[in-house]
Amino acid sequence: MNVVSVLSPDKVPLMPCQPVIARLLLKEGKAKVRHRTPFTIQLLAHPEQVYTQPFTHGVDTGSAVIGSAVSDEDGNVVYLSEVHVRNDIATTMKERARARRNRRYRKKPATDLFAG
Repeated sequence: MNVVSVLSPDKVPLMPCQPVIARLLLKEGKAKVRHRTPFTIQLLAHPEQVYTQPFTHGVDTGSAVIGSAVSDEDGNVVYLSEVHVRNDIATTMKERARARRNRRYRKKPATDLFAG
């Protein structure tokens, strides 16, 4: 479900709206684009009624994936995301160290082992 974030003229966050409503507000000149990523509009006139709603934010911290969700009182999900955690950093650092040691070893002058 796509939503557009909405700001009041005082830059106070309001309830998000659907893209259709945002397009109508922009076309009628009642709002302007504030940010492109994430897409956010700012109203130019104060709304007659400030509409906000309580949300619940849940975070699931796993070992490989961290999930985050925001839902309203009815249980409808408003925002959902997940972040994949990098678990390969220790292996990558060991590979870098091994390659660095190999480069240093190649640069050392060869000793004459057969000289008598």
